[in-house]
Amino acid sequence: VKRRVREIASLLLVDRARRQFGLASSPPTLHMSCTGGPSTPKTTVALRIAYILHALGYSRTSRLHTVTRDDLVGQFIGHTAPKTKEAIARAAGGVLFIDEAYYLFRQENERDYGQEVIEILLTEMENERGDLVVIFAGYPDRMATFFGANTGLSLRVPHHIAFEDYSTAELLQIADLMVVAGRVSPKMAPVL
Repeated sequence: VKRRVREIASLLLVDRARRQFGLASSPPTLHMSCTGGPSTPKTTVALRIAYILHALGYSRTSRLHTVTRDDLVGQFIGHTAPKTKEAIARAAGGVLFIDEAYYLFRQENERDYGQEVIEILLTEMENERGDLVVIFAGYPDRMATFFGANTGLSLRVPHHIAFEDYSTAELLQIADLMVVAGRVSPKMAPVL
């Protein structure tokens, strides 16, 4: 994950240098996908990405606005677009992080309003790409189905970051660090 984030940051540094030297450069597409199992730090890394994009001058703010399907999809006709546009407005200048994004696509229900959210996002991701970065997150298998269902979405999300599950040894290291930092009492450490 760290290597992939460094690669993305390096691409942005090269783009910035090209612009500073007056070389041809087009604004990079920064939309991303973070896939991994439960308890992998997808949201934490998205926060870091928001900070990096701001520090490099690719966003006006380091704000990360996190949403789920419930924050975007309305209950009735005409309710979804305003909810989605409000979430986009809150993320403007920063990053919109859509957790468990695959819930927006429900193939079994063609009258589901999640498809409307995806269509609005596709438009905004293209039209506002200089002022909005969208990060989709979720479990790998479900996210593969999500991206496979919409080619336009796949084309607008060039950066994919895969989070591996922690090994037992890594989980023990994390627990040790938490004990040392005082986040967990030593008595609880054996439970972890």
